[in-house]
Amino acid sequence: MVALDFELTPLNGDSRPLSEWLTTFPLVPVVLDPYTHESAWILDTARRVLTAYIGADCRPCWIVAAPADAAKQFLGPYADEFLTFADPDGIAVKGFGFESAPAFALVRQDGNVVAKAEGWDPKSWRAVAEAIDTMTEWTRPQLPAEGDPAPFSGTSL
Repeated sequence: MVALDFELTPLNGDSRPLSEWLTTFPLVPVVLDPYTHESAWILDTARRVLTAYIGADCRPCWIVAAPADAAKQFLGPYADEFLTFADPDGIAVKGFGFESAPAFALVRQDGNVVAKAEGWDPKSWRAVAEAIDTMTEWTRPQLPAEGDPAPFSGTSL
């Protein structure tokens, strides 16, 4: 279980403690490091995965390990499609226990990280998606899908 008191800062809004972001729905973050090739390689796949959860009882989002301007530049129009958190000091990344990017997770309202995948391993991402689907009674996206990159390790955060 993660501490619920560290702050998450959205690109368009005020910082709030994690507990306030979890009041209604679990968080479904994709964690990216815009300074690595690996995060760029998975960007379209991650967008497809997050898009599958629009309308589900969860909060799909980006957590970008960079200042807000770098996060906006890296994500481009994708930054406007989902809740996007800038994490320049890695406080959220460390708070959730992520060690590498890209990453994909399900964080329940009590702060428990129910499922987590680091790097791009379609089987691991599928396991996270299945946990989301079980919790939200939603249909998971296909993982892998045509056009997704070959599996690769993440880079250290």
